[in-house]
Amino acid sequence: MSEPIVDRFITYGRNGVLTWGMAVAAAPGEDESGDLGVLRPCGCGILVAVIDGAGHGLEAMAASRTAAGILETFAHESPLSLVLRCHEGLRSTRGVVMTLALIDVRDQTLTWLGVGNVDAVLFRAADAGASPERLLLRPGVLGYQLPALRAEVLQLRPFDTLILATDGIRPDFAEQPRLNRTPQQIADDILARHSKGTDDALVMVARYPDGETT
Repeated sequence: MSEPIVDRFITYGRNGVLTWGMAVAAAPGEDESGDLGVLRPCGCGILVAVIDGAGHGLEAMAASRTAAGILETFAHESPLSLVLRCHEGLRSTRGVVMTLALIDVRDQTLTWLGVGNVDAVLFRAADAGASPERLLLRPGVLGYQLPALRAEVLQLRPFDTLILATDGIRPDFAEQPRLNRTPQQIADDILARHSKGTDDALVMVARYPDGETT
């Protein structure tokens, strides 16, 4: 199980605050997880990404760290450009699957893109009864097989909640999440209730803020 982590905050402009949390667990018998999360401010907003190294163990972790380094270095670039950079930079590794999302705080949009099976779901705060938005995942492995890429753009509203989860989390996590909690509590709860217990597992939760962006 993951260790408890307090909610994290990223500020932008004068008043805006993005709240987020992450929970991670290594596969049984492993000391380190091959699943990594990246959250980094960039020129127009905040980059959120979850990376799952192929397999598990040290080689999976090394591939994920390589991808994370690329994202952190080039976070100012578009999601499509970041995926292409990762694909080229991972050719000598096991490869990774990855989903990333760019939260643009000026336009109040979410641009997301995924290769492989890192799930991403956006829950709308203003319409709790509506079905959430779910990213269409494209099969492939960065470093080995790159599918046709198409980023999707969604309009964001205050307090919308984005959840990303690796395949160590059962996909039913999105059916009835407890969204009245903080992002860190949501991440911990999903890991506790939906982890398969046979693989690395990671959940990242980011809540879009209500605040001034200038």
